[in-house]
Amino acid sequence: MTDQQSANAMSCAGNPDVRTPAIDSLAARGVRFRHAYCTSPLCAPSRASMVTGRMPSELGVNDNIAAVPAGFPARSLGRVFRTAGYDCAYAGKWHVPGVRHDGPDGAPTPKPDAPPASGFDLIHAGDHDGLAEACGRYLASDERGRRPFLLVASFNEPHGICQWARGQKPPSGEVPDADWRELPLLPPNFAAGSEEPEALRLVQRFAWLIYPTQSWDEEKWRRYRYAYFRLCERADTEIATLLSALAAAGRREDTLIVFTSDHGDMQGAHRWNQKKNLYEESAGVPFVVVPPAGARAGHTRDDLVSVGLDLLPTLCDYAGIEPDPRWAGRSVRSLVEAAPAGQPWREHVVAETEWSFPGPAPAPAKGALVARMVRTARYKYLCHSWGLHREQLFDLDRDPGELTNLATSGAHQGILADHRSRLVEHCRAIGDVFVRHVPAPGLAPR
Repeated sequence: MTDQQSANAMSCAGNPDVRTPAIDSLAARGVRFRHAYCTSPLCAPSRASMVTGRMPSELGVNDNIAAVPAGFPARSLGRVFRTAGYDCAYAGKWHVPGVRHDGPDGAPTPKPDAPPASGFDLIHAGDHDGLAEACGRYLASDERGRRPFLLVASFNEPHGICQWARGQKPPSGEVPDADWRELPLLPPNFAAGSEEPEALRLVQRFAWLIYPTQSWDEEKWRRYRYAYFRLCERADTEIATLLSALAAAGRREDTLIVFTSDHGDMQGAHRWNQKKNLYEESAGVPFVVVPPAGARAGHTRDDLVSVGLDLLPTLCDYAGIEPDPRWAGRSVRSLVEAAPAGQPWREHVVAETEWSFPGPAPAPAKGALVARMVRTARYKYLCHSWGLHREQLFDLDRDPGELTNLATSGAHQGILADHRSRLVEHCRAIGDVFVRHVPAPGLAPR
């Protein structure tokens, strides 16, 4: 797992500005899902989903907070696999609220009121240096023998682009500058789209420490993109080291490999850096599944995947572990091994996000900005809790850059009403209070 890597930030996804041979090798041996989404484009909410199979709003994790207010579910990734007899090891960035690790690099022996254990032994606590090597030592260990294992390698890059934008050094080191002729071009959707929600720009304007980009010229944005792709390549180099260690341990052919990220990065699209909004670059993530022995090699699929909900059931399916009936996600194993007949595998996925203003909220803000996304096979609907043009509807077949808001198009009111209804049904099913912000299907957009 990388941090803040968009679904399009790989050369196997057709991006000419980045070279990711290790990730490409996984895609060549497995199945790459082109339409995979995080449940929330922020570290803690997304990671909490990935290890619990629950939506962030169900857990009460709406930001990078310290603890899970509702309590951490007992059946989570590391605990489920440890109970099933697996060695469970974790290396790198964790960032799941209120949960400690075991092991030599983890927390001290817990007190009675300490946070619950993750189920993982922490084998490397650092962000970058030595992470892949620590995983290699774990894989080569004679103590484990041939026992089944679950190893998570959580690389910090390309998250260092956040520091780069603030003039700071990324965790993996400085990114050397480049001649302007070597810089990537601006993305086709660099400009803001039509009828963009006013709340989004208010957030950007008042959270200037996170988005220090508002005075940047076009060359600065191109340098941002250059640095971002170099950080993606650094992560890919570490993944290559990890894959070599797996092969050297003789476990490549009998191991399921999954590659993903917790969320994406805007890369200058719509003049945004970082994440948190629900545009494709931010909410879309890589998801590559390589089954043992590389069956179904080199395929791509367009099925809708929610990584936060579907990862845990998928891993359990391959391990022969009974899924928890409270998990809303589904295993993608049937999609990896053969296309299921009949209806589409899933009709839509949902993602969430929330911003809080630092200090007093500016006018016309009405408290925190909360938003939800519904992605169907062709369309994407975004609903924000307040502000002018708070609804967006995009035809991703014709408008992959999300530049033309169809929410006010008379010809698309039926599609808008359908997506509103889908969001209402989802919110009611999980007790999400955002339902009060969703307009009734027949109301005009605001």
